[in-house]
Amino acid sequence: MPYKNRRSSYSTFILIFVALKIVLNLFAISNFGFHRDELLHLVLGDHLDWGYKEVPPFIALLAKISLTVFGDSVFAARIFSTMASGLIIWLTGQITAELGGRRFAISLACLALIFSPAFAASGYLFQPVVFDQLWWVVTVWLFVRYLNTASVKYLYWLGVAVGIGMLTKYTMVFFTVSLIIGILISRERKLLFNKHVIYSALIATLIFLPNIIWQFAHHLPVIHHMKELRATQLDYVHPSDFIKQQLLVNGTALFVWLTGFISLLFSFRLRRFRFMAIAYVLIFLFLLQMNGKNYYLFGAYPMLFAAGGFAFERILNRKANVLRTAAMVLFILPNLLLLPLVLPLLPLNTTASFIKNQTNRYSFLKFIVTWEDQKQHPLTQDYADMLGWEEMAKKVGDTYHALTPEQQKNTQLYADNYGLAGALHHYRHKYNLPEVVCLNSSFQLWAADNLNARYIIYVDDHDNIERRISPLVESYRQTGEITAPMAREHGTRIYLLTNPSPKLNDIYRAELANKRLE
Repeated sequence: MPYKNRRSSYSTFILIFVALKIVLNLFAISNFGFHRDELLHLVLGDHLDWGYKEVPPFIALLAKISLTVFGDSVFAARIFSTMASGLIIWLTGQITAELGGRRFAISLACLALIFSPAFAASGYLFQPVVFDQLWWVVTVWLFVRYLNTASVKYLYWLGVAVGIGMLTKYTMVFFTVSLIIGILISRERKLLFNKHVIYSALIATLIFLPNIIWQFAHHLPVIHHMKELRATQLDYVHPSDFIKQQLLVNGTALFVWLTGFISLLFSFRLRRFRFMAIAYVLIFLFLLQMNGKNYYLFGAYPMLFAAGGFAFERILNRKANVLRTAAMVLFILPNLLLLPLVLPLLPLNTTASFIKNQTNRYSFLKFIVTWEDQKQHPLTQDYADMLGWEEMAKKVGDTYHALTPEQQKNTQLYADNYGLAGALHHYRHKYNLPEVVCLNSSFQLWAADNLNARYIIYVDDHDNIERRISPLVESYRQTGEITAPMAREHGTRIYLLTNPSPKLNDIYRAELANKRLE
């Protein structure tokens, strides 16, 4: 098929798979509750700025728009994520067509991506992850379009995409560098030797510049955040685990992307796109060296799925309809059957039973229920992070409203971590609560200057009350705790502290000042 007719011929066809992805998400996004990270990202929407302690500002802007336009329900929070997931499918289909793939190639690439556990799990939560994946795929598509057309307009759009991608997640920088190195190593390097590439880089830099300025104005918190992340999480990620997980996270769709990767390296027909395989190797090695989490690499797989679809279409010619059908079933059906492990399609108790049965039957799946503490639990960590938040907020509300109106005027809320603080902020109108104070994560950026009220409702996830708090208050009593049995915050307690000593505020102010310098 001539190149000029390729895109228009398949655009409508690709929409079928976009619709399938969106419908699948719509069945799942209202189940369970808000994820811990979603609560933080929604709070950022009420504190718009050019940067935060752990993420660039793009997610905060989306949060503001989402809360304003769609409301504050779980369903509403995940609309943008679902739209991004649909766009990823759309672009994967388009990349497949750009490589020369036809209907079977597009079908295999898109279906493999839709039912891949990695993308099912990461494609519905309101987190930077899915938007980071989107900008990676946009970048690849623009590169491929530029290689196929030599039209410089794609370079300028590429600058915009990279700039916004860096405002979404800093991993965009490393992926872009990997793509550029991949092209420089390939035979297509001549397409980068022109002034428009420089202009495109300037566009990306200008878009990203406000965040750079914000970082320096706030003492480069991204560096401290990465050090903290390595100390608390990434140091537990062993290189062998990272490699093994990359082979497992896409389930049986492994055979699609791996075939695509090999074809990009060795196929004569895909030689112009070899840079994608080189970029994958480079970003893989970088994340392996950095002890990256497995999902950091997810954005690199859609291009490999596209290449895999093309490769299988060439291997299984049109006359091999039985083999094509068998390939679809083999690479997609097992992932479809395991979908409740990563997408909340079933009720909670049914999901827990399903996870238990599958992990007992297939021991290689146990990594799914292995949390950051390196222990195995009844649910995946993401599922457990969606439970108990409103229960906690309601019990804090009960504690607050048990006080007299005069006492309420001299009461502050304090939460130990950003998940608890995010829930109290999100449900503050529903339960008529004052603003919460927290020194964890980005909450420290807008935390109150003093913690000196006569009454403090303290939500404690580390049993600090006896060790740290009791010597600093006149009295305290427990008023509730999170009882949801499978919640990650199960057992987190709520206390009412009365008449804290000035020393408590001194400690708070010193810790606040220290954190704002990090």
